[in-house]
Amino acid sequence: MGLYDRDYTRESAEAGYRYAPRMRMSFPVLTPAVKFLLITNIGVFLVAVIFQPLQNFLYGWFQLDATSLVRTLQLWRLITYQFLHASIMHILMNMLGLYFLGPTLEKHWGTRKFLPFYLGCGIAGALFYIFLVAVNFLPAGYLIGASGAVLGLLAACAILFPHFVIFIYFLPLPIRVAALALIIWYLVAIVSKGVNAGGDAAHLAGMAAGAAYVWSQPFRSQLKMKIRASRWQKQMAQHQKLQMEVDRILQKVHDSGLHSLSRKEKSMLKKATKIELLRRG
Repeated sequence: MGLYDRDYTRESAEAGYRYAPRMRMSFPVLTPAVKFLLITNIGVFLVAVIFQPLQNFLYGWFQLDATSLVRTLQLWRLITYQFLHASIMHILMNMLGLYFLGPTLEKHWGTRKFLPFYLGCGIAGALFYIFLVAVNFLPAGYLIGASGAVLGLLAACAILFPHFVIFIYFLPLPIRVAALALIIWYLVAIVSKGVNAGGDAAHLAGMAAGAAYVWSQPFRSQLKMKIRASRWQKQMAQHQKLQMEVDRILQKVHDSGLHSLSRKEKSMLKKATKIELLRRG
């Protein structure tokens, strides 16, 4: 998988979409999370290939295994299966996709959002496959590879950066056309229960999760604003209640002296004093 990029994905042209610079081939600069994921995936693959005795251990304990209820419920497999690959071509295609698509999204969202997003798309792929096995639509089997996560990146980029053009088997396609073609391909493969129907189910679910995350951003932003506003209003109400109580206590001190305060009232006055000192820094 390859990727054409435009200049405005670089820092020098982050001003927006007002310009339409010419298209050119771009090799992205690695970002922290993408670098970590590339190193980890390639490292695990090389360890499995070079140290054959470890291969059975790695695949036995870390691949997604839907053939056993006990192993299906081992939740770490939802993440670890994404770092195992079956062949050089398998890992090569996934890592190329991660390399070309990942840095743009990580720069756009930041590492703290990008890494959970990437892993979440992979988890969505695993859960969808498990669901199809649970309802007896697909036979129970094993699942490995980062394809679901990488295809989540593709779906997100197709929505956010429609100017991208990617290569699929050396064929350049606009990213949205490629995404639509892949969706149709995976749907046909799943419905017809093809050879890799389980993997294709994970691919499709990864794309769906990526698209859902991007499309839900406005709603999630509004929800966060409402939650923050609610918290602020609650804090203001508590502050006003405290202020009224402090005013009452101070009036009581003025009228009857400090000795007239109860233990609770003295504690309240000390609390209010500490809050005021903290507010002033």
